[in-house]
Amino acid sequence: MITWQDFENVGIRVGTIVEVSDFPEARKPAYKLKVDLGELGIKNSSAQLTKLYSKEDLLGKQVICVTGFAPKQIGPFRSEVLTTGFIQKDGSVVLVIPERPVENGAKLA
Repeated sequence: MITWQDFENVGIRVGTIVEVSDFPEARKPAYKLKVDLGELGIKNSSAQLTKLYSKEDLLGKQVICVTGFAPKQIGPFRSEVLTTGFIQKDGSVVLVIPERPVENGAKLA
């Protein structure tokens, strides 16, 4: 079990995907995302979303990101936030999204 303080330190925020590009260097099929997290700025994220989402599907979509992790080097790309999703039995990932528009950078409470 974690404490409430542990949860608050994780940093879960909403952002809007403002750029999507292919990531051919990734071991598993993925996209490189740029996510606008409001006051936190635009952050990079690598996301294995290619099975269910096209680049066009993702552009402009709001997503839930974990911002409290240290950046992770994935090949030549530095992922700064984790874009959250649910992994399905077939390996596809379904994004976690807000059910209504939310201000970029808003923190999950």
